[in-house]
Parts: sequence; structure tokens; C-alpha cells
Amino acid sequence: MAYHSDVVQRATDKLKENARQHREQFDLRRERIYRQIPELSAIERQMAQTVRRAAQTALVKDLDPAPVIQRAKEQNLALQARRDSLLAAGGYQKEDLTYRPRCRWCEDKGWRGAEMCRCLQELCAQEQVKELSSMLDLGDQSFDTFDLDYYSPIFDHEIDCSPRIRMELSLAICFAFADKFGKSKVRNLFLTGGPGLGKTFLSASIARVVSEKGYSVVYDSAINVFNRFDAQKFGRDSRADSDVERYLTCDLMILDDLGSETNTPFALAALYQLINTRLVMNRSTVISSNLSPTELESRYNPSIASRINGDYTHVLFYGEDIRKQKKDRGDHMF
Repeated sequence: MAYHSDVVQRATDKLKENARQHREQFDLRRERIYRQIPELSAIERQMAQTVRRAAQTALVKDLDPAPVIQRAKEQNLALQARRDSLLAAGGYQKEDLTYRPRCRWCEDKGWRGAEMCRCLQELCAQEQVKELSSMLDLGDQSFDTFDLDYYSPIFDHEIDCSPRIRMELSLAICFAFADKFGKSKVRNLFLTGGPGLGKTFLSASIARVVSEKGYSVVYDSAINVFNRFDAQKFGRDSRADSDVERYLTCDLMILDDLGSETNTPFALAALYQLINTRLVMNRSTVISSNLSPTELESRYNPSIASRINGDYTHVLFYGEDIRKQKKDRGDHMF
């Protein structure tokens, strides 16, 4: 898994700010203790100077340093005992005067060697969720809040079961995909069905879970994605290269509303590049579309249709438009 450099940079900036605030809070706490117990400040200075002065004395007077340093250590132990006694009398502990970074493993650097620390990974995940929230309403969209009551329990001959049973299965597939992301044999999903049936809702739910697991996730509409490919090709935007790179290399790409874009040769070429590159790189993709598999074959060339039909698990959304149901009831939009 690899976060985009922009996400890592924002998370690193946040980590540095957290570390700065943590150090500032420690300094304020220490100064407050010193003001309350003035003798502690003098003891701390003495302890810092004792061993250094002992070593200097032994060097200047050409003495055996071992006994001199031993006496200095004994003096320090006495100073420590006095310090601890003063702290205890004031209701403090010796740890209150010892600075410790928020993260002991990386010492608030975010990395130890070439390995990213969990503290930075968590901030990357948070930054990524913020980024997704700018494109998706992630407020209450989760698998737990997906309401199956909007799907009829009445048997439907077209799908050989009720819409609710059909959607229970679709919900289970989407949840398992997100919950076992990176470990499941199901690598790609094609969410298909009419408008207003919950495709975007469950796409957002998948994005939230996978992102919180620490994987890089990009969510965008088909129209925006192909516009970015266009901007890259014709050099219309300096950030287009970075955007296209993210589409091609992120751990999970969610392409929303396929079929809403203008069907041009360039859009077809961009779609093929996106799908094929991600398949070759073994990167997962979720595509949502109002197009049925049959409509998909008629709209796109065989190379595209065969990959979506052959390498994607199809997830059918079936029922009555939930937006319309909510509007009729006066509820909030789905």
C-alpha cells in the first residue's frame, strides 16, 4: 500500500504540528512546576553539570577519571533523591520533568529507517478520509446505515427473488470486499443498476472502510477522470500528471457513474488505459454505472466490455428509486 505524496506531506505536516504542540505543553508544564517548586530548577541544572564537570576536572588534573566520575554519580543520586522528594511533596512524579515524544517507536519523526511508523500511517488515513469527504458525503454513509427497508420484500420474477433479498446479497458482497480488502480473491466490482438505488452510498462505504485500513483510495466520477486524462494529454494543467498517476496506481480506484461521460474515441482510450493498467498492476477497481452489462457491451468496444465482464464481480442493484421514495416521504436524500 502506498499513499500519494500529497497525502503523506499533509500527514507529515500534521505530525510535526502535533509534536510541536506536545513539546510546548511539556515545556509549559515544566515551567509551572519550577515556579511552584523553585529549588527543582537549580537541582536540574546541577544534575546536568555534575558528571561533565567531574570529567573535566579529572582531565585537567590528570587524575584517574573512574573515582571522580563515581563521586559525581553519587552526588547525582543524592540530587535525584532530593528532586523526587520535592516532586512527591508537590503532588508530582519524576516523569513530569522528563520529556517523552508522543510516539516512542519513531520519536515523532514518522519513520524509523525506511519504515513508516503507525502514527504517520494513521494520520495519512485521516487525511485521505478528509480528501474523500470533499468528493463524497461520508457523514453517515456506512454499511451499518445502509437501509434495506427501501427495497421491496415482494417476489419479483425479473430477478427471481425479492429486491430486498437481491440487495442483501449486494450489500454482503460490498461489505466483504471492503472488510477483506487485499486478502480476498475478489479484486474488482462492477456495481450496476438504475439511478437512486444506493450505488454511490455503498461506494462511499467501501471507500471509508478501505481507507481506514490504511490503503490509498481515490474516488472520482467518470467525467472528471476522463477530463484529467485529457488535461494531461494536452498539457492544460500542471497537476494532471499527478492526478492520472493516482488513478492508475492507487490501491483502490472508485470510478463513479460510468456511462455519464461523452462517448468519444479519447474517452474510450482513457477508459481502456485505466482498466487495463490497473488489471496488469493487480490494483483493485470499483466501477458504478447505470448501464446494464448488455448496454455496456453496446456502448464500449469489446476490449473494454470483455475486461469488465470477465475480470469484475458484477453486483446488481435492483428496486425502486430511493431518492424518489424519500422525496415522496419528505425524507433527506439518499
